[in-house]
Amino acid sequence: MSNGTQSVGECSSSTSLSSQRDIEDDQMIAAVLSEEYAKLDGAVGRRLSNLEPVPHIPRINSYIPNFNDASFDHQRLLQRLNVYGLYEVKVSGDGNCQFRALSDQLYKSPEYHKHVRKEIVRQLKDYRSLYEGYVPMKYKRYYKKMAKSGEWGDHVTLQAAADKFAAKICLLTSFRETCFIEITPQYQEPKRELWLSFWSEVHYNSLYEIQDAPIPQRPRKKHWLF
Repeated sequence: MSNGTQSVGECSSSTSLSSQRDIEDDQMIAAVLSEEYAKLDGAVGRRLSNLEPVPHIPRINSYIPNFNDASFDHQRLLQRLNVYGLYEVKVSGDGNCQFRALSDQLYKSPEYHKHVRKEIVRQLKDYRSLYEGYVPMKYKRYYKKMAKSGEWGDHVTLQAAADKFAAKICLLTSFRETCFIEITPQYQEPKRELWLSFWSEVHYNSLYEIQDAPIPQRPRKKHWLF
C-alpha cells in the first residue's frame, strides 16, 4: 500500500510540474510573438479612418438574435467587409471565439486563446472595482464562469482585454445603426490596435486588410523557441 501511495504522489507531482512548464512556455511564446508582430498595428485603422466610432459601454451577453435577424446581420457585416476591403481570419465557433480572435491579433495565431482568457480573467479579479458595476450577478460567480473554456466573451471582457493589453480594440460590427465600436484602455494610453469583426452577439473574427491577410499556418510548436 505504501508503494502505491508513493507512486500516486510522484505522478501527481510530475503532472503538476508539466502543467507549470506548459504555462511558462505559453507565456514566453506570447511575449516573443507580441513583440514580433506589434509593428503591424494600424493598417486596418487607416482604412477605416473616415468612420466615427461609437463609445463602448461594457455589458454582459443578454440577447441572442433569432435565425432571421442573425442572417440579415451577417449579410450586413459581409457587405461592410467588402466595402472597406477587409479580410476576416475565421476562428472556431466553439465558445472561445472572442479570445481566439484577440489571440490572432496579439500573436498572429488563435491557438493562444487559453493564455488570453487567463490574462483577462486575472484582470477582472485583480481590478474588481473597474468592472463590477457592469455585471448584474455576483461578481465572483461571473469571473469564475468566464474562466471556463467555451464560455462566451462579452463586452466586459473586451474592456478588460483593452485594459490588460494596453490596446485600443476596434470592432467592425453587424449592428444596423452602429458600424464601428471602439474600446479604449481606461487608465493608460493604448500602445497598439486590435481589430475584430463582430457578428453581433453571435461570433468574432480577426480582421485585416486584404493585402495583409496572413497565410494560414499550422500552430507553432512549443519547442519553436528553443
